Amino acid sequence: MKILSKGEYYGIMKSEHNYDGVMLSEYNYLQEETDWHYHENPYLMYVLQGSLFDINKKKQTACSSGSLFFYNWDEPHFNSKHSDHAKGFHIEFERQWFKEKQLDLNLWEGSQLIENPKLHHILAKLYFEFKCDDDYSQVSVELLLLQLCEGIDSIHIIKTLDEPLWIQKLKDILHQVNQNLSLDALSKQLGVHPTHISRAVPKHLKTTLGDYIRQHKVKTAIGYMMNSKLSLTEITYLSGFSDQSHFIRLFKLYIGMTPKQYRRKINAC
Repeated sequence: MKILSKGEYYGIMKSEHNYDGVMLSEYNYLQEETDWHYHENPYLMYVLQGSLFDINKKKQTACSSGSLFFYNWDEPHFNSKHSDHAKGFHIEFERQWFKEKQLDLNLWEGSQLIENPKLHHILAKLYFEFKCDDDYSQVSVELLLLQLCEGIDSIHIIKTLDEPLWIQKLKDILHQVNQNLSLDALSKQLGVHPTHISRAVPKHLKTTLGDYIRQHKVKTAIGYMMNSKLSLTEITYLSGFSDQSHFIRLFKLYIGMTPKQYRRKINAC
């Protein structure tokens, strides 16, 4: 079985930058299907365009545009491309980097999709700095990488705290961008008393229901932003926003710039 060393991926590299033990790169995926392989280092893949399947010995996972997937360094897998054009953004960590930053690498065991919208927001900022690569990018990237890793750590820690089975079902409901919700309706769908929901949400989602939904809609919009064929108006409604002004306001709140500014700068850099 093939072992991919640092910075080695299937596809054609568009650009690559190193930041003291972490490598960021962007690739076009050309092969219909890769060989079985595993990686020397753990890394994150964000699907910028197209879609593909990740297949390991346990399961097959569909990764569409906007998906963030974590790959463990010692888990064999292969990828099957599902669309004509696909590309991805990679964040690869040398294991020594975790020790230097006093992060617990053991919490990262097991390859998986990462759905937490806050982490997608950090990822969007990282990609912006990667594309700009100016005099101020390195310090921004270093800070954002720590925020990203600490966020992933906290997800795994929370999951060890006897997370109720219905929490994942709740997230699935909240991820339906065009659905109107009420606490009573959620209670009936989940089969859980409203009081239990009110106590569990702050603990396991780390925010309110409303804020989680807003964060998720912005996360969805980030994926669509990478598709230059879509207008901002189209992205507004595809992401579940009722009007463009609301979309612009929330995108700026979570990402720090308007959608127009973000798209213009990542395309210009």
